Amino acid sequence: MEQADPVLVADQSLIASLIPPRNPASHKGNHGHALLIAGNTGKMGAAVLSSTACLRSGAGLLTVNVPREERSILQTSIPEAMLMMREEGGTLTPFSAIGIGPGMGVDDAGVALLENLLENYQKPVLIDADALTVLSLNRHMWAMIPVNSVLTPHPGEFDRMFGKHDSIAERNVKAIQLSLLHPWVIVLKGQQTQIAYEGKAYINTTGNAGLAKGGSGDTLTGIILSFLAQGYTALNAAITGVYLHGLAADLALQDQSMESMLATDIPAYLGKAFKTIAGA
Repeated sequence: MEQADPVLVADQSLIASLIPPRNPASHKGNHGHALLIAGNTGKMGAAVLSSTACLRSGAGLLTVNVPREERSILQTSIPEAMLMMREEGGTLTPFSAIGIGPGMGVDDAGVALLENLLENYQKPVLIDADALTVLSLNRHMWAMIPVNSVLTPHPGEFDRMFGKHDSIAERNVKAIQLSLLHPWVIVLKGQQTQIAYEGKAYINTTGNAGLAKGGSGDTLTGIILSFLAQGYTALNAAITGVYLHGLAADLALQDQSMESMLATDIPAYLGKAFKTIAGA
């Protein structure tokens, strides 16, 4: 018997089947409460980008964990988000999904943030950016990562965690192998982002070189976190998030060029991306 191809394609028909219609009688409590642990001095833009993308992707509620002295940046740039002061901590019970990493820092405080989260939250988490670097330096935390968590490394972060690779093809093969060893969804970002899970992979078909700018990964974090908070499975949240992220970038080319596109353009075009998927 011929073995099934472990690499599948994420296209519009698949994504359309994964996005449920929104109940017109629903309220904010029906669409999840996400917590985003992001930002630090000089890197609050990462928190703003990720937060905006999260809410633009349909999350009902968003709380952002930020340093107290930086709180005004979030409160003025995205007033729809609530804040948790990093120095004060707080319970994780109310949150349907948690994302950590964009701009948070990799110092001792960053290590403590990630370790505290993994010790006290058993639902799947989204781990990105600085949190991935912390994991690469603290391998004992790997066993603490909840089942079905989503890791979103770019090639450099992937190599820091899993060893040096000479090509995208090598990394793609390794990610599929790793998805059999670890109960995680691995989103290996690149020209054709690959989502690996349980020995299979989905290759994304949207996006362009306009995404080759700082902050693009932060917006992807917010989008996937939003879908996790809304109750999508980890795999479906990753597949849908990656596709919509790329589609928003493609739609932004109606008004921008690949050279001029900014990460802030991605959340701005998510509405058109959703409508495109729905055929509206």
